[in-house]
Parts: sequence; C-alpha cells; structure tokens
Amino acid sequence: MTQPTLSSRLAGFSAGFRLETVPDEVRTRARHLILDALGIAIACTQWDFARVTLAGLRELAGPGGDVPVIGHGESLPLRDAVAMNALLVHGLDYDDTHPAGVIHATTSVLPAALGLATRLGSSGRDLLAAYILGMETTTRLGAAARGGFHQVGFHPTGLIGTFGCTLAAARLLGLDEERTVQAQGIALSFASGSLEFLNDGAWTKRLHPGWAGAAGITAATLAKNGFVGTRAAYEGRFGLYNSHLGALAEKCDLDLVAAGLGTVWETNNVAIKPVPACHFTHACADAASLLHRDWNNAPVQRIVARVPAGVMKTVCEPIENKRRPANAYEAQFSIPYSVATGLRFGRFTLDALEPAAYQDPQTLALAALVECEADPKADFPRYYGGEVIVELADGRTLRHSEPINRGAATRPISNSDIVAKFHDNAARAVDRAQADRILHAVLSLEQGSARDLAQLLGVRARLENKQ
Repeated sequence: MTQPTLSSRLAGFSAGFRLETVPDEVRTRARHLILDALGIAIACTQWDFARVTLAGLRELAGPGGDVPVIGHGESLPLRDAVAMNALLVHGLDYDDTHPAGVIHATTSVLPAALGLATRLGSSGRDLLAAYILGMETTTRLGAAARGGFHQVGFHPTGLIGTFGCTLAAARLLGLDEERTVQAQGIALSFASGSLEFLNDGAWTKRLHPGWAGAAGITAATLAKNGFVGTRAAYEGRFGLYNSHLGALAEKCDLDLVAAGLGTVWETNNVAIKPVPACHFTHACADAASLLHRDWNNAPVQRIVARVPAGVMKTVCEPIENKRRPANAYEAQFSIPYSVATGLRFGRFTLDALEPAAYQDPQTLALAALVECEADPKADFPRYYGGEVIVELADGRTLRHSEPINRGAATRPISNSDIVAKFHDNAARAVDRAQADRILHAVLSLEQGSARDLAQLLGVRARLENKQ
C-alpha cells in the first residue's frame, strides 16, 4: 500500500466537509474575520492604486460582468472581480495573518469564495463553509514551510493561497475527491508570488491574492470538466515545497498539513491586525508607541529595534530604503519608519500612509537613527515580537519589549474589537447606515445568500483616490 498524497488527504477533507461539523465558536470567528476583511476593502476604495487596477481590469474585461466590485457600483467577469476584490482586501496591508503560516489567508480565500458563490447563486452557509475550508487548508500548507518561503523570495499569500482557493472552489463546485486531487495538481502550475516588490515599493504584492483566487477557480473548474493534473502537488520531486524551497525543503514539516483537520481549527488562530502595516512591524510599532509619553521629544542619540531574524530581510533590509520610504508600501514594510512613527505620535494608523506622513522631516530624522538587530530569543514564527531601545542625549535609556504581538493567538483581538475596527475603516468610504447593513449581512451570513451580500458590498462608496 502506498501512502496517500497530501493532495488526496486534502481532497477527502474537502469533499466531505460540512458546515454543521464546525463548532459555533469557529463559525462566529470566521464571520468576524470576513467582516474585518470587508471593512478594509471598503476603506481601500479611496486609494489611487485601486482606481488604476480597476481601470486595467475593466479594459481587459470589456463590457459586462456578473460579480460586483466592492464599493464601486459596477460588476466585472468572475475572475476579474475576484482579482479586484482581493486587491481591495489586501491593498492596505491591514488584513489578517496566520502567524505559523506567515500568510494572509482571508485575502485570497474570501474574494474567491464570494465571487464563485455569487456566480453559482450559493447560500450564505455554502459560502461560509467554503471560506472556512479554504482557511483551514491555506494556513496549514503555509505553516508546513516553517517560514521558508520568505527566505527564498516567495510571497506565500499568493503562492499558497492558490491551493486554498482551489479547495474552496472545489467545495462550491461540488467536486468529488478524485476531481479535487486533479484540481490541486493543476493549481501547482498556476501558483506564484515574488517578494521583489520589497526592493522598490512596487504594487505587485497587492495583486498576489487575487491572482491566487482566480487561479484556484480556474484549476477547480478545469478539473470539474476532466482536465488532468499531477497527483503529488505538494511532496512530489518537483512539487510545491521541493521546487520552491530547494535545500530549505528539508526543514518542512508536511505532517502539519493534515494534522488535526476537522478537530483543531486554525481559523481560531488567525491574527487580526491592529496596525495597518506588515505584521512583522507591529510589535516594534507598539513598543515605540508605548514609549511616546516617556520620550516627550527629548533629543535622541540612537534607537535600536530588535526583531526576529526571520523578518530582517522583509522589514529591515536594505536599511537605507527602510529609513526613507519612498511610498506608502515601503512605509508599511519598514521597521525604522514604524518605530519613528510610533515614538513620535504614540500610534500607527492609516494616516501614517499619507505622503505628508512618510515624507515628514521630523519623522525621517528619527527613522535615520533606528538600527535593526536580530533577537536570538524571539519565538518566531509563533509570535512576531519586537523590542525598542531609545538612547537619549541626557544619558537615559528607554526600552519596551513586546515579545507577543497584539493579535496573536495568546493575545487575541476580540470580536467586539473587530466590529469597532470595521466601523473605523468603513467610515472612510460609506455612511453608518450602509456600514450597519453590511455588518448585519455578514454576521447573519448563514441565513442569507452570497449574491445578496455581494450586491450590498457593490454599492458605490465615496471615492477620493489617495496616493
């Protein structure tokens, strides 16, 4: 007897997945994760990159379309709408993260499931089931790499998200176990996502989750119609981990992928972002913010930010770029800028992504003093900790450590906090009445339909087009 492949084990889980087997606590948390993502998407409608992306997708799509674009009062063909809606969820880097998988799972799975469920006329229950299925598989596939994808330059949100979206789409399309195996094999040839954007602030990262969603829908639909894919998409000689990780593949733990499926719910371990920036910056941003009052504008000689070694390439290098972000995206992936902003203002909000903020001379002067050091004691990737040490000209030293970042499983953001965050984000683009309608539709999703939710989300928001 040969060992079943991971594709077959995940296919069995997908084909047999039923929402009624999911504990109420997990379903409630899943609805709040969806709410958080949609609030971010609504806020994101105000930014120029959203306008530019929609213009390009509209040109490619031509007239017509049956899936609403969030906050824009128009529809696009299925895969284009998925790409656009995922960009809106992910565009401000305010969306949730699964720490062990180092992956933003909702940002690909939700738009894919919502788009396809809208096309199919699925119930809210079916949408929620597909979403949870996608979350449970995406997070585990990411965790198996033990942080390796970032080290070799791949963005797991796009790369791994493709497979979670494939499984969610297979569930909505009613694929049997064999066709779901084939779908994952097809997805292997679609999955992508490069971290090169870190070097120049390119917008490409924002496209990764939508590409994953469109690819997942494509793979599942091809499999439904009989297209044949490879059977060892993950552990094969040129499967996902071996082909993308090289020598680091030896450090993978593929047993994590199927461990606890259906009994241990990784959806509950997804971390909500309290800061609109890369999750790797949060602990240092918070530590600096908590030092704000004690600092009180005293002259500074030196600032040290201590972070896990595994995040240095992403948020600390190259250091000169990180000290002087050229755009909002570079600001979101900068420990020096996050520390300077937190120290100076006592918080890091969406306002920190405005050009006036990341070009401010006083903030940049503080950022220029920040040095990054790897912390050998950091418990990464379980936590995205950080410590800030401020050496003042008068000889005093201020320091604060956040070994467990806010939003981690042992320091979670509550559901009521998510509702408050949703309203803060939604208020940037829609009135309170519209926000309340969306809130009710999401939290009562199991009594509604995917199409009704999509149409409600598609109502045109105020558009200001920030840079």
